[in-house]
Amino acid sequence: MQEFIYYHPKGLDFPISDTILVTNNLNEIQNKSFLISNTNLIPSELTAREIDFYIKNTKDSLSQKINNVSALYEIAATKYDYAQDISFTQEISKDILLIANNKEDYDNFIASTLNDDFNLFYIKEDILKSISGHIGNLSVIVNDEGKDVTLNVSQIVWFDAKEEGIKQSGTFDPNKSSLDEVIKTLKENINSYSYKKYTTYDKTICQYNERREEICSKCEEVCPSVAIVKHDETKTLEFSQIDCHGCGGCISVCPSGALDYAPSSRESLFELSKFYKNKHPLIIPSKMELENLNVELKEDVLPFAIDGEKFLHEGTLLTLLQMSGSQVIFYSDFISKGTGDAIRILNDIYQKKYSKDAILLASNEEELKEALEKISFIENSYFNFNQESLKKREVFSHRLQKIVGEDDLGVVTTGEHIHYGRVKVNQEKCTLCLVCVGSCNVDALSADATDNTLRINPSLCTACGYCEVSCPEADCLTIERDVIQLEPTWFKENILAHDTLFACVECGKEFATTKSIQKIASQMAPIFSSDPVKERSLYCCADCKPKIMMQNYFDQKNQGLNNAR
Repeated sequence: MQEFIYYHPKGLDFPISDTILVTNNLNEIQNKSFLISNTNLIPSELTAREIDFYIKNTKDSLSQKINNVSALYEIAATKYDYAQDISFTQEISKDILLIANNKEDYDNFIASTLNDDFNLFYIKEDILKSISGHIGNLSVIVNDEGKDVTLNVSQIVWFDAKEEGIKQSGTFDPNKSSLDEVIKTLKENINSYSYKKYTTYDKTICQYNERREEICSKCEEVCPSVAIVKHDETKTLEFSQIDCHGCGGCISVCPSGALDYAPSSRESLFELSKFYKNKHPLIIPSKMELENLNVELKEDVLPFAIDGEKFLHEGTLLTLLQMSGSQVIFYSDFISKGTGDAIRILNDIYQKKYSKDAILLASNEEELKEALEKISFIENSYFNFNQESLKKREVFSHRLQKIVGEDDLGVVTTGEHIHYGRVKVNQEKCTLCLVCVGSCNVDALSADATDNTLRINPSLCTACGYCEVSCPEADCLTIERDVIQLEPTWFKENILAHDTLFACVECGKEFATTKSIQKIASQMAPIFSSDPVKERSLYCCADCKPKIMMQNYFDQKNQGLNNAR
């Protein structure tokens, strides 16, 4: 397999790297395979449409253009190398369910198909009870004269589909597009249906998985399909890749980074960002049309092509900002809830530090032209470090710390879909039981055995509140939510509570915090006050407690025998 090919009927009017095969004749490359192509007319592992867009519109010098075309091929190859979006296939039968409430819709569908196109079932919407499964394996329960009947089909055509149908893979509404388009899609699916793995999941840092109370289920809330289902009984999440649209909206709202985007993970975006040093990144989701877009790309503007439009979050965006040393343009006609919050937070931060927005949004050609005129480099904003293996919060914390430095830039608020905060503890009531530390799966809370302290790194805290509901002490632990304090201590471990260790009154071994022993003693001493040995046991370690209790038992027994004599 040759890696790179460029095809255009008119060829190129400037030279490019020898690593790229240039052709204007498709017959020359028949039966050959390639890794990266600029057009879907050539079979390749990945099509990089942004290459022609750049060549057509750039105002870079000839030498810059030559280097940047090579860079765009290398960027696409890097994206391919790091992608984890494994492809799968699903068998689709001809069994189709038609849901239509009026005869006209039914007649139009029948008139548009041939007898052998599909095995057709037909119902009216009023007898539909439920739909489950996924495309290729749909189970539809209908009410047939008072009895539940199950129809097993591969695809559904539903005129004026309700939400249950819209969220279900394999359901198509002709009124959302056209009947001809739906029938074409049905047939294409029967011939060949494939889907990709769009998400990866680390349940160990998920803030919903197996927690006693529901703290977070943002991913399920924003999912436009049935690709993410939460099971409240077990507090677990179920992911259906075949139902996933690949939009990535769940990624941008996941607070801990438990979810990542398989086509372009955090690690992948870090590697891709390395190509954009001293470039102006222009983020373009794959859904945006490029072929007929006529805009002037001023010098040093380089497209940054992505698949889904909703997966970028504050960590990945700040990585691209700092690795480029420039403002970033995001060209998209839709901004997701999580990405929208991230952009607003980053713009607030950059305004405080650099008096410029970090991200320039453009939803149409005119807005894109304005953004391209405005975009500029940001002096002293470049920053690179090895962030491999770091969690989402750790990456953002380290990068934000670089911006803040030794300054006090004030406070920015977070929002509905992205949360930061600071844990506060009433030291008088904290016994250092460390239940809060055990409940924190992003390592914001920690204990230091060298000085017997409970500590917080505010920059890692997701303000999920699980430590708050887990704390056994009343009015002890609270959270100041939805703030980021742009000053140095925000990124350092702050002491929340500390205590001395209590030494066993029998052997002298330190075995618990003084406050915890005092708390237990204050509750139990009145009950044990009539028995000095039991009362003393409250201040003993686990080894000595049974010893003095047993010794007291034998002493009392021997005393009884002596009295009997």
